[in-house]
Amino acid sequence: MITKIDKNEDRLKRHKRVRKNISGTTECPRLCVYRSLNHIYAQIIDDTTASTLVAASTLEAAVAKAVSGKSKKEAAKIVGMKLADKALAKGVTTVVFDRGGYIYTGRVAALADGAREAGLKF
Repeated sequence: MITKIDKNEDRLKRHKRVRKNISGTTECPRLCVYRSLNHIYAQIIDDTTASTLVAASTLEAAVAKAVSGKSKKEAAKIVGMKLADKALAKGVTTVVFDRGGYIYTGRVAALADGAREAGLKF
């Protein structure tokens, strides 16, 4: 039986393999996703300056109110929309999606869909 630790090790291997090829620039920063058991976090990173431009998660007060009583998948979509709104306000329109080694389904896909609906291009 595969344990949670083994799954996370495999995810980290996938993430390292993908990060060799994906990096965010000033013109097209990287949208990075991390999901824990109960929450989801996303940030837009400019790897050339090693700085986070925008971040959003289900722990933020404004988002937490909006997601109370909703499923994790719906919460991820709301986080994606909130992140896209913040990014567009800072002038970021195009990003490179970094799924963090997670399979592109469920909450990760919902976050991406929410960001696309709100106007981010990737």
